Amino acid sequence: MPKVSSKVIYPELSYKINGLLFEVHNILGRYAREKQYTEAIEKLLKRENIIYEKEKSLPIQIIDNRFTNKADFVINNQLLLEFKAKPLITREDYYQINRYLDACGLKLGIIVNFRNKYLRPIRVIRSNS
Repeated sequence: MPKVSSKVIYPELSYKINGLLFEVHNILGRYAREKQYTEAIEKLLKRENIIYEKEKSLPIQIIDNRFTNKADFVINNQLLLEFKAKPLITREDYYQINRYLDACGLKLGIIVNFRNKYLRPIRVIRSNS
Protein backbone atom coordinates (compact mmCIF):
# COMPACT_ATOMS: atom_id res chain seq x y z
CA MET A 1 0.00 0.00 0.00
CA PRO A 2 1.33 3.51 -0.75
CA LYS A 3 2.47 5.71 2.06
CA VAL A 4 -0.29 8.05 3.24
CA SER A 5 1.22 11.18 4.67
CA SER A 6 0.51 14.56 6.15
CA LYS A 7 3.87 15.74 4.78
CA VAL A 8 3.47 18.59 2.33
CA ILE A 9 5.22 18.27 -1.01
CA TYR A 10 4.99 21.28 -3.31
CA PRO A 11 3.46 23.37 -0.48
CA GLU A 12 2.27 26.35 -2.51
CA LEU A 13 0.54 24.17 -5.12
CA SER A 14 -0.79 21.72 -2.50
CA TYR A 15 -2.39 24.44 -0.41
CA LYS A 16 -3.87 26.13 -3.47
CA ILE A 17 -5.40 22.85 -4.69
CA ASN A 18 -6.77 22.06 -1.22
CA GLY A 19 -8.44 25.47 -1.13
CA LEU A 20 -10.07 24.82 -4.50
CA LEU A 21 -11.25 21.37 -3.37
CA PHE A 22 -12.92 22.86 -0.30
CA GLU A 23 -14.49 25.56 -2.47
CA VAL A 24 -15.99 22.90 -4.77
CA HIS A 25 -17.23 20.87 -1.79
CA ASN A 26 -18.89 23.96 -0.29
CA ILE A 27 -20.59 24.79 -3.60
CA LEU A 28 -21.76 21.31 -4.67
CA GLY A 29 -22.10 19.53 -1.34
CA ARG A 30 -21.81 15.78 -0.78
CA TYR A 31 -24.18 14.26 -3.30
CA ALA A 32 -23.12 15.45 -6.74
CA ARG A 33 -21.64 13.11 -9.34
CA GLU A 34 -17.91 12.79 -9.97
CA LYS A 35 -18.38 14.47 -13.35
CA GLN A 36 -19.90 17.55 -11.66
CA TYR A 37 -16.96 17.80 -9.25
CA THR A 38 -14.57 17.41 -12.16
CA GLU A 39 -16.24 20.18 -14.15
CA ALA A 40 -16.29 22.49 -11.13
CA ILE A 41 -12.61 22.01 -10.28
CA GLU A 42 -11.69 22.50 -13.94
CA LYS A 43 -13.40 25.92 -13.93
CA LEU A 44 -11.52 26.88 -10.77
CA LEU A 45 -8.18 25.69 -12.15
CA LYS A 46 -8.77 27.86 -15.22
CA ARG A 47 -9.77 30.80 -13.02
CA GLU A 48 -6.52 30.44 -11.06
CA ASN A 49 -4.41 29.94 -14.21
CA ILE A 50 -3.14 26.59 -12.94
CA ILE A 51 -1.72 24.29 -15.62
CA TYR A 52 -3.43 20.90 -15.71
CA GLU A 53 -4.25 17.89 -17.85
CA LYS A 54 -7.73 16.46 -17.47
CA GLU A 55 -8.36 12.72 -17.86
CA LYS A 56 -4.72 12.11 -18.68
CA SER A 57 -4.22 8.72 -20.32
CA LEU A 58 -1.56 6.69 -18.57
CA PRO A 59 0.61 3.85 -19.92
CA ILE A 60 -0.87 1.17 -17.65
CA GLN A 61 -1.64 -2.35 -18.77
CA ILE A 62 -5.20 -3.10 -17.72
CA ILE A 63 -5.39 -6.58 -16.23
CA ASP A 64 -9.06 -6.47 -15.33
CA ASN A 65 -11.94 -4.12 -16.07
CA ARG A 66 -12.21 -2.70 -12.55
CA PHE A 67 -9.83 0.19 -13.12
CA THR A 68 -9.45 2.80 -15.81
CA ASN A 69 -6.13 4.11 -17.05
CA LYS A 70 -7.02 7.80 -16.95
CA ALA A 71 -6.07 10.06 -14.08
CA ASP A 72 -8.72 12.67 -13.29
CA PHE A 73 -6.17 15.49 -13.23
CA VAL A 74 -2.43 15.95 -13.40
CA ILE A 75 -1.71 19.40 -12.01
CA ASN A 76 1.33 21.36 -13.16
CA ASN A 77 3.04 18.04 -13.97
CA GLN A 78 3.68 17.67 -10.21
CA LEU A 79 0.54 16.39 -8.55
CA LEU A 80 -2.03 13.77 -9.45
CA LEU A 81 -5.62 14.40 -8.35
CA GLU A 82 -8.22 11.60 -8.15
CA PHE A 83 -11.89 12.25 -7.37
CA LYS A 84 -14.28 9.84 -5.72
CA ALA A 85 -17.93 10.21 -4.75
CA LYS A 86 -18.67 7.07 -2.81
CA PRO A 87 -19.23 5.97 0.80
CA LEU A 88 -15.56 5.29 1.55
CA ILE A 89 -12.08 5.06 0.10
CA THR A 90 -10.98 1.44 -0.34
CA ARG A 91 -7.69 -0.40 -0.64
CA GLU A 92 -8.33 -0.55 -4.39
CA ASP A 93 -8.42 3.26 -4.54
CA TYR A 94 -4.97 3.42 -2.93
CA TYR A 95 -3.76 0.75 -5.34
CA GLN A 96 -5.14 2.75 -8.27
CA ILE A 97 -3.47 6.01 -7.31
CA ASN A 98 -0.18 4.26 -6.62
CA ARG A 99 -0.28 2.73 -10.13
CA TYR A 100 -1.05 6.16 -11.56
CA LEU A 101 1.84 7.77 -9.69
CA ASP A 102 4.21 5.07 -10.92
CA ALA A 103 2.99 5.49 -14.51
CA CYS A 104 3.37 9.29 -14.38
CA GLY A 105 6.60 9.32 -12.41
CA LEU A 106 5.04 11.77 -9.94
CA LYS A 107 5.69 11.88 -6.20
CA LEU A 108 2.37 13.18 -4.88
CA GLY A 109 -1.20 12.08 -5.37
CA ILE A 110 -4.32 13.36 -3.67
CA ILE A 111 -7.49 11.28 -3.36
CA VAL A 112 -10.59 13.34 -2.68
CA ASN A 113 -13.83 11.70 -1.61
CA PHE A 114 -16.52 14.34 -1.96
CA ARG A 115 -19.15 12.11 -0.36
CA ASN A 116 -17.73 12.74 3.13
CA LYS A 117 -19.57 15.27 5.27
CA TYR A 118 -16.22 16.88 6.12
CA LEU A 119 -13.80 16.93 3.21
CA ARG A 120 -10.46 15.29 4.02
CA PRO A 121 -8.16 15.11 1.00
CA ILE A 122 -5.76 12.18 1.41
CA ARG A 123 -2.15 12.71 0.36
CA VAL A 124 -0.37 9.69 -1.07
CA ILE A 125 3.41 9.90 -1.38
CA ARG A 126 5.01 7.64 -3.96
CA SER A 127 7.49 5.25 -2.43
CA ASN A 128 11.08 5.41 -3.62
CA SER A 129 11.21 1.71 -4.47
